[in-house]
Amino acid sequence: MAIKVQSPGLLTTVQDTGRLGEYAIGMPPSGAMDVFSYQIANYLVGNEEGAAGLEITYFGPRLEFTEDAVVAVTGAKMPPKINGEEVPTWETLAVESGDVLAFDYLQNGARAYLAVAGGIDVPVFMHSRSTYTLIGLGGHEGRALAEGDELALGEAGDRSDRVGMAVVEQQIPRYSKEAELRVIIGLASYRLTEESMEAFLNTTWTVTTDADRVGYRYKGGELGFVEREQPAGAGADQANVVDFGYPVGSIQVPGGVEPIVLMNDAVTGGGYATIGTVISADRDRLAQTKTNDKTRFRSVDLEEALAAREQRRKQMAEIKEALS
Repeated sequence: MAIKVQSPGLLTTVQDTGRLGEYAIGMPPSGAMDVFSYQIANYLVGNEEGAAGLEITYFGPRLEFTEDAVVAVTGAKMPPKINGEEVPTWETLAVESGDVLAFDYLQNGARAYLAVAGGIDVPVFMHSRSTYTLIGLGGHEGRALAEGDELALGEAGDRSDRVGMAVVEQQIPRYSKEAELRVIIGLASYRLTEESMEAFLNTTWTVTTDADRVGYRYKGGELGFVEREQPAGAGADQANVVDFGYPVGSIQVPGGVEPIVLMNDAVTGGGYATIGTVISADRDRLAQTKTNDKTRFRSVDLEEALAAREQRRKQMAEIKEALS
């Protein structure tokens, strides 16, 4: 084993790009919530895209390395320390056998990512090493890390020449306590009144304590639905529709209060009206918000959403090339 968990942090899980393509059987993708930070960490240590790493939420773990390794920490500002000495993020680092990697208190953002050369070597389940904790599958024994756990690493070879590689300052995201998230309005948005849809887009919403890998719940207002005689199978609540699929990032409003953005570990379908979907390029930013942070939603069309996705792809490609 190459890593011993001395303390696990609040919620530290093994994640990769997720088990995509299994919605037909009701399986959510899981995987890294902030794909940008996760992938850049892998680029820094020279891993193939999709290598498993650790997603660290709010409060970091204390990890002892039992062999030399090359690592990188990205994402939220949760200053890492090797043997008590602070080390940089968004940069390739060397650790030696016996070194202990720990993390200081969270300063901004919500999730940090640790990549290790060779990747975290846990069993593949349905073409992914990602952890889906709700039903206990994937990752390390289907759960968050716990004290005393031991993790193996994949074969990496000598990557000491990568130590000191860093992402340029202009490419590193900055996380504030306020976020604007772009959304495609649709699916069951017709169920909201025009006034409520306008209110949804003009309200500054606050992230509640219910903000995790399943979904982010917000408070800040109440939305009204168009009154109708509910169709068979939709239930009596005006917030309900006949069941349909929930894309990752889709926004539902149960009872007209506290909108919920469904995330990587959410159910794949149900009967709540979904009024829009956070675009893929902005879900990284969403994943770096936390309880009491503020959020505004801005409606965009498909053209802008696709352009944002392409811009994000190009940025990641540029960083990967610079670190090659």
